[in-house]
Amino acid sequence: MRVEPTAPYHSTQDALRVLEAVARHPVGVTVAEITRHTGLGAERLTGLLRMLRREGYVEQVTDGAYVTGATLARLGSAHNRDEALHEQLQRTLDRLRDSVGAAVYISRYLDGEVRVTQYAAGPATPAVNEWVDFRYSAHATAVGKSLLGQLDHAGRRDHLARHKMARLTSRTITSDKVLLSRLEAQPPTVPVLDLQEYAIGTVCAAVPITAGSSVGCLALSLPVEHAHRLRRAADTLNRSATPVLLSLAI
Repeated sequence: MRVEPTAPYHSTQDALRVLEAVARHPVGVTVAEITRHTGLGAERLTGLLRMLRREGYVEQVTDGAYVTGATLARLGSAHNRDEALHEQLQRTLDRLRDSVGAAVYISRYLDGEVRVTQYAAGPATPAVNEWVDFRYSAHATAVGKSLLGQLDHAGRRDHLARHKMARLTSRTITSDKVLLSRLEAQPPTVPVLDLQEYAIGTVCAAVPITAGSSVGCLALSLPVEHAHRLRRAADTLNRSATPVLLSLAI
């Protein structure tokens, strides 16, 4: 598997170090002590603590010290963990949808197939109309291309051998040679785009959220009349992927 760490991955590792420092002090730990334990700079630590408070992983008590929060307790418990994870990811996706102004999706590559496992949409941010099953259209979607891009060459070839590359729009890549070449050239830190390759009227972007050996991505979709916002929204999505990765890593 070809997995190269991205910015959200590094942020997640830093966030886990902060949580570890907080969890070691049940009665509370100060920012100065967290700094000493983690070696993180003030600006970096301030941003991570803000995110961890927003997501409910830590809480600030009356003297300004930090203690672990309800989200960490729920995700760290063996009881109903799957349900707790689903609920936490949904809250995070809902916030992401509102901050990027687009429908957002989590997708995983499971048992050799592309699966959209959760999403957040709304009246002003409609979800993509799945007119062709996402499992059979990885070559045409940002989600599919992001997931395939995280596999090794043999894994990509295996997937394409099992799924015919049908022409879905005039923009769809139907040559496995062209697609494999583009996947090989795609930098892991740059969002993958779908510019009306899956469906006329819709543009999408996806960024990797690989945790361990599990291949996943975070994606967004926009109506084509908002295509001018796609790259900026994708960059925001990439910068905001840390809470999703953190939930999956705990």
